[in-house]
Amino acid sequence: MSTSSPRNAIASFFIVRPVFAIVLAIATFLAGLMGIYTLSISQYPDIAPVTIRISATYSGATASAVENSVTKKIEGAMTGLDGLLYMESSSSTGSASLSLTFANGTDPELAQVEVQNKLSTIESQLPDAVLDRGVRVSRSPSGMMMIGNIVSRDGRYTAAELSDIMSSQIEERIERLDGVGSLQSFGSGYAMRVWLDPSAMQQYQLVPSDVNAAIRAQNVQIAAGSIGASPVVTGQQLKASIVARVQLTSAEEFERIVLKTGTDGSVVRLADVARIEIGLEKYGQNSSFNGMPSAGFGVQLASGANAISTASLVRAELDNLGDSLPEGIEIAYSYETTPFVVLSIEKVVETLIEAVILVFLVLLLFLQNLRATLIPMIAVPVVLMGTFGVLAALGYSINMLTMFAMVLAIGLLVDDAIVVVENVERIMRDEKLSAREATEKSMGEITGALIGIALVLTAVFIPMAFFSGSVGVIYRQFSVTIASAMILSVLVAIILTPALCAIMLKPGHDSSLALWLAGSVGSIAVFRASPAAMSPPWAG
Repeated sequence: MSTSSPRNAIASFFIVRPVFAIVLAIATFLAGLMGIYTLSISQYPDIAPVTIRISATYSGATASAVENSVTKKIEGAMTGLDGLLYMESSSSTGSASLSLTFANGTDPELAQVEVQNKLSTIESQLPDAVLDRGVRVSRSPSGMMMIGNIVSRDGRYTAAELSDIMSSQIEERIERLDGVGSLQSFGSGYAMRVWLDPSAMQQYQLVPSDVNAAIRAQNVQIAAGSIGASPVVTGQQLKASIVARVQLTSAEEFERIVLKTGTDGSVVRLADVARIEIGLEKYGQNSSFNGMPSAGFGVQLASGANAISTASLVRAELDNLGDSLPEGIEIAYSYETTPFVVLSIEKVVETLIEAVILVFLVLLLFLQNLRATLIPMIAVPVVLMGTFGVLAALGYSINMLTMFAMVLAIGLLVDDAIVVVENVERIMRDEKLSAREATEKSMGEITGALIGIALVLTAVFIPMAFFSGSVGVIYRQFSVTIASAMILSVLVAIILTPALCAIMLKPGHDSSLALWLAGSVGSIAVFRASPAAMSPPWAG
């Protein structure tokens, strides 16, 4: 009959309740499996600080006018923001752009809300033309995740026509997708262009503001009421809505806009002082794809979004849109970052699988006992999946550094299970005890050593998690991944491995030396050089 000391009370509890230990292991595995589907995938951790972008359009204004009436006013309002490091702005003909960079660790959603609140305090000071177009606040990295083109293969459509198709049918649907931060169009849609004649304007004593006011006043749709509305008169048989004026849609309708009337009954119309045509909303941009007319667009990833799933959503949406596009128009991709990310992650996953297989083969080669080999190997997926669950809980991502940490952790996490199996085998051989009794006695001897090993290895890697700045962002996920794997490894060695030893090991197999060699060679197989993690059989 065996007794339990306080040091192995936890192990003894699970040795007599192996089903409970197995259920905990399965729950840990499933939690990590669910975490994998919630983790974002990227090549490296997101080390770029949070950036909020403000863009405004002031059509027709010079760069100097945009600077004085838009950019400076917005800059003046962006004071007192929490975590704001610096601000950059640029003013060009017809548009203004500001970029606000916040310190690492700033909540991007909260930063965007604060920027919008600050912006609302000075909207009344901005020109009406800017407010009509809207001031846009977006949160996305500076780089492009994907650049695509809609291309006219047969040259049937011009770049201007393709730009209009893109702005009317594609832009809004792509921007609504999950993970898309913003969409930048390399072109513009159609607009009614009014080209004023300066000499005619002077002849009729008009200024551009007079033309603008006339267009605003006469290009409206007014509901003038209805005929036969309630209360209904007895015998009434007709009810109809009245539309007094409709919005203008053609150049001829704009030409008939009245600008001025004389005392003699003469009328000055827009056609008398201007040339009206349907043209592009913005000029100065043109794109082509392999020499063919095209309209380009760039997709920016939202902060923290999954690049691979977002790219898949964009491609799927564009494929669905392909059937509704006019004949002769195709969608092509000229730049995309996700294939390299996928390839990089796949290579690391292949290395991870190869390391697991290599450790299994080394263990089986030296132990020559399938039961003893399976016990350490069962701990590997439980610990790895549990580590993924920790990464999901901390909001980290699957990237090159976290996966590299997983590869290194394999050689470390099997040691704890091997130490337990080796000591149980030794006690079963030397003292002729049953598997359960040997396991209880073994855990009383080595529980403290297992905890000490985990604490020492964790102390080696955990300081990297406290680095500041971009270096800290890069190494924090690597450090936390290895530390989490080490802590989960010792928990599995105390909870699951003893329960498995008690029900799986059989007396009569002498493999303690082989176990010690397997642990050493298995660690070397995954490029690990560490201090002795177990005692040779002659040291006890």
